[in-house]
Amino acid sequence: MKILHTMLRVGDLQRSITFYTTIMGMKVLRTTERPDQKYALVFVGYEQDPDGAVLELTYNYGVDSYEIGTGYGHIAIAVPDAAAACARIRAAGGMVTRDAGPVKGGDTVIAFVADPDGYKIELIEHRPAPGA
Repeated sequence: MKILHTMLRVGDLQRSITFYTTIMGMKVLRTTERPDQKYALVFVGYEQDPDGAVLELTYNYGVDSYEIGTGYGHIAIAVPDAAAACARIRAAGGMVTRDAGPVKGGDTVIAFVADPDGYKIELIEHRPAPGA
């Protein structure tokens, strides 16, 4: 078994596509329009891992916002340099909610950003091993 995707309900599909592609560097992998059922799906992910985890952005016609709730945590994305990723995201108009720095009680460097609907995304620094 493996996880296929994570679904996020979004209030403005084009705004979310722009965020995940332009600011987070993902690619649109596939789309589905279901006008009779009044929804659209856009799957986004990183091109270098098309069989890996992807996000399903679901837009229900006529619904422009959702309450995220207290059960949602975050999406985690590996980056080679969390501080550089924060600078790039901020320069592109994204919202950094926690600048890059070590996790409490450890030395792993993390940061957090928020997408246009308020979903949190954790950036976890994964530098390649020397000689890799």
